[in-house]
Amino acid sequence: MKRSVLRPAFTLVELLVVIAIIGVLVGLLLPAVQAAREAARRMSCSNNFKQIGLAVHNYHSAYNQLPMQNGGTNQKVGAAKPLPDNVLELSWLVGLTPFMEQQALWEQISNPYIAPGGTVVHPPMGSEPRFTIASHGTTDPYTPWLTEVPGLRCPSDPGRGLPAQGRTNYAASLGDATALLLSNIDDRGNESGSGWQVATYRQRSRVSNRGFFRSRHVMRFRDILDGLANTICGGEIVTDLGDNDTRTRLVSGSTSVVVSRNEGGNQACDGDIDPLRPQFWKSGANFTSIALGGSQEAGRGYKWAMGRGVYGYLTIVTPPNSNLCVDSNGNENELSDGLYPAGSRHQGGCHILMGDGAVKFITDSIEAGNQSSRHVGDDPSNNLPPGSASPFGLWGALGTRAGKEVIEEEF
Repeated sequence: MKRSVLRPAFTLVELLVVIAIIGVLVGLLLPAVQAAREAARRMSCSNNFKQIGLAVHNYHSAYNQLPMQNGGTNQKVGAAKPLPDNVLELSWLVGLTPFMEQQALWEQISNPYIAPGGTVVHPPMGSEPRFTIASHGTTDPYTPWLTEVPGLRCPSDPGRGLPAQGRTNYAASLGDATALLLSNIDDRGNESGSGWQVATYRQRSRVSNRGFFRSRHVMRFRDILDGLANTICGGEIVTDLGDNDTRTRLVSGSTSVVVSRNEGGNQACDGDIDPLRPQFWKSGANFTSIALGGSQEAGRGYKWAMGRGVYGYLTIVTPPNSNLCVDSNGNENELSDGLYPAGSRHQGGCHILMGDGAVKFITDSIEAGNQSSRHVGDDPSNNLPPGSASPFGLWGALGTRAGKEVIEEEF
């Protein structure tokens, strides 16, 4: 007779212990995997910015000037306009497209846009990039402005689709002051106001436009007197997800406190922050009412080709990942003076592009001086005197092109 041999088996307790150990190991492994993925996304984001920096230098080599922020084509008011032009609204990124391996997109932009019937409906360099979604739906849509360029997106930013019209995570630096960021020239190339107003606006814009770029003006490397390695060319921004994020949705400050002039202007919108969730606005915040598509279409980074405010530039005033805050001045809030800080979905800071093409990661805790200070300007009663050192510390000093505040140490 054969004897049966009993085979050993796991008891229920042993199985439960093994399962528990596996669960603990998976729990320990997942954060490491997520951290590795974010590190890869962050590196890709930095590489995209490096390509933009290289494109800026190649552009300057080709044309002996920087791509214009709020540049393009225009016909002054009263002139015959057979086709709509872009009225000096294009961002710095439009001119960089042929230097960023986007030659096909540049060919679409730089040539007349012909409808299927053979009619030219958009001139070379396109129509206004601030068209609303409704405008694109009722007229012949200008697809280059609706194109999302992969090299202009940071992989860490999850924003996708409508109501954006081609998102970007990279914006141009206009410096450490916020008055007349569009200078004295309106969107038709006219100098607005009467004689004394025009002269005043010219002076104010010269005094306060201290950044690497100056809207609607030709800038060159020779204008960066502090040195390319000491001046911020552009910065990373986050795109709006429709969640009332303080970094991506516009709020207007108090009518009694003007961001660009008054002491404490940097805190003009702080009263609208949700105290329980300080990275978000209150549901009843003073959200900016915008004529161009409403507040829902005024999300940060929503239009890569648009040069103004919330879409296309940043101010080196408040530290990275601070809140957006604009002056209380009517329907053009999203397009004019205010605080447009850098920011990112990375942990603890964001990337900036220096004038020499270097990409650096700046933490949210960078020394940013006296955040209650007035800004530099030409109004003696409300501004710091012209030529003053940046009141916003190391961060502000990096934003000025000719402030004689050179950073000798690595930062």
